[in-house]
Amino acid sequence: MSLVVAVDFGSTFTKAVAVDSASGALVARAESPTTVGTDVMDGWRACRAALLEVDRGVETAEVLACSSAGGGLRIGVVGNEELVTAEAGKRVALSSGGRVVAVVSGGLTRSSLQELRKDRPDVLLLVGGTDGGNSAVLLQAARTLATYKWRRPVVVAGNVEAQPEVAAILGDVPHVLAANVVPEIGVFAPGGARAAIREMFLAHVIGGKGLSRDPAFARMVRAATPDVVLRGVEVLAGLHGDVAVVDIGGATTDVHSVIELDPEDANLGREVVATHPVTRTVEGDLGMRWSAAPVVAAGIESGLLPDDDVLRVAAARRHQEPAYLPDSARETQFDEALASVAATVALRRHAGRQRIVFGPGGRVIERSGKDLREVDLLVGSGGVLRHNGPDVAARILGSVATNAQAEGWLVPEHAQICVDQDYVLAAVGLLADANPAAAQGLAAHIHGTVGAGH
Repeated sequence: MSLVVAVDFGSTFTKAVAVDSASGALVARAESPTTVGTDVMDGWRACRAALLEVDRGVETAEVLACSSAGGGLRIGVVGNEELVTAEAGKRVALSSGGRVVAVVSGGLTRSSLQELRKDRPDVLLLVGGTDGGNSAVLLQAARTLATYKWRRPVVVAGNVEAQPEVAAILGDVPHVLAANVVPEIGVFAPGGARAAIREMFLAHVIGGKGLSRDPAFARMVRAATPDVVLRGVEVLAGLHGDVAVVDIGGATTDVHSVIELDPEDANLGREVVATHPVTRTVEGDLGMRWSAAPVVAAGIESGLLPDDDVLRVAAARRHQEPAYLPDSARETQFDEALASVAATVALRRHAGRQRIVFGPGGRVIERSGKDLREVDLLVGSGGVLRHNGPDVAARILGSVATNAQAEGWLVPEHAQICVDQDYVLAAVGLLADANPAAAQGLAAHIHGTVGAGH
């Protein structure tokens, strides 16, 4: 049996799985704290030793890796209009596995560049203008970057007719040209920019973070972890239909979705960025530990939690002690309540909403965002779901539909629900292009097991 090993260098833990390269069968898995303080390869070596105890074939296996260690991929976006190209750039950055640390709209000036530097983006995404349209803002941004000696990598994904001039202006600023993310109003085309961001991540960011002295680390890493996970969700959708994944972490809650769009959803309005079938969002204020207090606030505001000082105290403790594990049934219930709110609010923000409005023509149903009501499979990830048993996971994931229909939220209504118990979605994404058969076989481990629908 030939093996392939997939490794995720996470911000907290390094996870590794050994997979049969022919069938995708899961052979072994291991995890170890991510060793950012020394060398990230130390954590991988600990995982490798554990995998070897199960199967000696790991010794000669091909190793593929992704990484969000050392803060992951930080992306800044510079665009024209806040609601069009800047918004499109933000969506591309998120789908590329990055954390958006700054969005500048309306052009780049010396003062806004100074503010941008404070946010320390690893990669800058420069967008603006439809193909053949206005190029003034895009060109001015390039001049500002060149004049004030910007040296971090830039992905140019704006007006393609202006890109040769942009490249000439940037000169020795590290940059790569990509297809326009908004080639025309109402069209969203993230593929080219997403590939270019991955290229810059591998070429400039991985080595630049100083995570390892071992050159093998840079050779192993194929992409940022969230980018790889989204690719894994695409494989999962090929097996199950429309899929949504909610990953509840200590600081953020990420949502990935891959659905077949209704033609009506694909063109909600010609004045905005079109909905895309493959989407990722990151909610930086929704998390189980560092962001526990905002979760309580969001739960109270949305009517999902009572206005209770006891909950606030529990949240404050979790913020102050991120490594805290519940030590009583009551504390376990607090964690479940936080997770339910984080999952529900994150899915609501990711999805769209339907409302009844009254205009000159009378009563009209107005819709915005992405309709997830017909999602076939809702997958949960994160320690609170993996470590608390199927009943807890079923309640947390089943809670996302609470009051959704009455309030118009377009979240999953009757999906099969399950948990990525063995944490294989990242591995599926790593295998997807190199070994599609193994990726599909491994993805088959994830299926509706904790509930029949809600």
